[in-house]
Amino acid sequence: MNGPQDVGGRHGFGAVVPEDEATRFHADWEKRVLGVTLAAGALGHWNLDASRHARESLPPAVYYGSSYYEIWLRALEGLLTRAGEVTPDELSAGHAQVPGLRPERCLKAEAVPMVLASGGPTDREGPAPLFGVGDKVRMANHQPAGHTRLPGYTRGRVGVVTARHGAHVYPDSNARFEGENPQPLYTIAFDAVELFGADAEEDLTVSIEAWEPYLEPA
Repeated sequence: MNGPQDVGGRHGFGAVVPEDEATRFHADWEKRVLGVTLAAGALGHWNLDASRHARESLPPAVYYGSSYYEIWLRALEGLLTRAGEVTPDELSAGHAQVPGLRPERCLKAEAVPMVLASGGPTDREGPAPLFGVGDKVRMANHQPAGHTRLPGYTRGRVGVVTARHGAHVYPDSNARFEGENPQPLYTIAFDAVELFGADAEEDLTVSIEAWEPYLEPA
């Protein structure tokens, strides 16, 4: 969707300043937010794409005024409330007032290492790809109201297929609980001038991963 998260290629947000990879968290509460988010996901009310969509659906003022894990927390509150696992009164009180809906799916501490190690593979059997390496493609110029993984700055732009990755869960339908609908996944490379105009660095290339429904023959 055209949400506050889609800021790639836009001015006004300052430089991207990489942090030391050794710095995982800035405060203990961030660790707890991550842990609670993983545990709540085990309840099975939503999938990975739906949780991403919950974060990008936050109002811009909330999104831009929040740190990374604050965004996770605000989205989780919405997901749990919509699932009926918590109520607004419980959020205000800071503790549960009635039992949860799926206690049998509670993620026990001893199960966490196994759950994290198993990961969440998204590769699936799917249709044969329509495009080959070297093909020129134009990105669809769609303005979706729902979830999409297509960056706004690439829409309508022409790039070249540089790799194919088989079929994977299609996030646009998965986030709406309309099925995994596996689609071929590609790497697409763009000249920076194509994306950002004459002021871009001429020798710079930008690559993204894009699902086949985002692509049109160029």
